[in-house]
Amino acid sequence: MDIKVLGALVVMEGAMPIAPAAAEPRQVLALLAVFAGRVVPSGLLVEDLWPDRPPHQAKAMLQSYVGELRERTATALRSRERRASERGRCERQAADILADLPGGYQLRGDGATSDAWEFERAAGAGYRALAAGDLLTGARRLREALGLWRGEPFADIAPGPHLAAQIDRLRQSRDRAFGRWVEAELRLGRYRELAADLPCVQVPGRVRDQLPAALERCTDQWEALAAYQRLTQPSSASRFVLTARAPGPGMRPLGRAVPDPRVRPAVVARYGTVGKSRSVALSRS
Repeated sequence: MDIKVLGALVVMEGAMPIAPAAAEPRQVLALLAVFAGRVVPSGLLVEDLWPDRPPHQAKAMLQSYVGELRERTATALRSRERRASERGRCERQAADILADLPGGYQLRGDGATSDAWEFERAAGAGYRALAAGDLLTGARRLREALGLWRGEPFADIAPGPHLAAQIDRLRQSRDRAFGRWVEAELRLGRYRELAADLPCVQVPGRVRDQLPAALERCTDQWEALAAYQRLTQPSSASRFVLTARAPGPGMRPLGRAVPDPRVRPAVVARYGTVGKSRSVALSRS
């Protein structure tokens, strides 16, 4: 089973989609997909479908939605069996994939793939590389992670409170990966390459629309960092604090900051003793 949630919901068994068009069973599948491999309590599904006042037949209606998902899964399994070279019954049954367990339902994750899982693995590898000081690998793995996004998570589903919480979690994970990727690219001095790549990545609209042009006007890394922080930390902040690692062997040192005309240096430079970091503080004029 192939599960994609980083955009419109897509769940494939073999070559056939099993996500229904109807809103309610699609919402049930979305929750089962985001918790694939775990038992999702029936009460949680009911609360997400009917957050205000569930109908009297809520449990029976939920069972019918799960039944529809099983029927679609069984159809996909039969189709897969017909295409297989070997004869005989398919070893997997729909009830094995979408299991009815005490207290709830489980979308079995055995052999499944998920773009959310792939994103977490790639982003985690990127964070570990950055922690080890490997900016090149960190930037590459984080770019791979961001490349898995096709749009907003579960973009085609009106979520209830539980699915909305998962959507918010995924967005926060994406935004964290995006921020670390941009910072790594800027510290490598690749801000013009970054400006060209940004429109291809799913990021907050304001940053995606305005940052490439801002980076194209920059002349060095400090100015690029300032441009990035002006867009990601809007006018509510009165100070900008820029941090970047001191250059290591083989790395081009960061140039002197050329601040935006709207800001003036408040502190020229401060060299920290922890992590060999350099900070420059800028305040609004």
